[in-house]
Amino acid sequence: MQINWLDLTTALLGLAYILLEYKASIWMWAVGAVMQLLGIVLYYQKGLYADCGMEFYYLAMTAYGFYVWRWGKPKQETERPIRHFEKRYIVPWLAATLALWLGIYWVLTSYTDSTVPVADSFTTALSVVGIWALAHKYLEQWFIWIAVDVVTCWLYFQKDIPFKASLYALYVVIAIAGYGRWRKQMKSSGVVA
Repeated sequence: MQINWLDLTTALLGLAYILLEYKASIWMWAVGAVMQLLGIVLYYQKGLYADCGMEFYYLAMTAYGFYVWRWGKPKQETERPIRHFEKRYIVPWLAATLALWLGIYWVLTSYTDSTVPVADSFTTALSVVGIWALAHKYLEQWFIWIAVDVVTCWLYFQKDIPFKASLYALYVVIAIAGYGRWRKQMKSSGVVA
């Protein structure tokens, strides 16, 4: 097996990213930016066009997330608190996710040679919600990432990106642990978890 250095490098950066996310560290945004820039090249080479396009969105959300975590906190707080996904967002975000999934699927089947349009468009659409929820430090973002990670793991093995596929398998485990850690942090800060 020939090693794809972009696959290996982005997998290692991804591991650093998820561990920093697990710790709720603002440094995850810097690691994420580098990972996303390299991911654009990798996904384009592998024909994962929705994932490639998603990296541009991730770059924008990385800047937004860093800003929100650093400066978007209540005046009396030293950092943005972990909180629950607001109920008023559930129906609009489900509708937006479904519309985005269908729209990306249509683009992939109409304008690309994608061999995995259902899974590629699904993970991309759900990731739009996931990164937004992470930027706002919503506890439930972990559930979104678990779904994305399971499908992405399978997808990347299918597309012969083994390091990243293995990383996404590990992401599932870390996301479960991350949910527990963030929930515990919420309780210790006085937020009902």
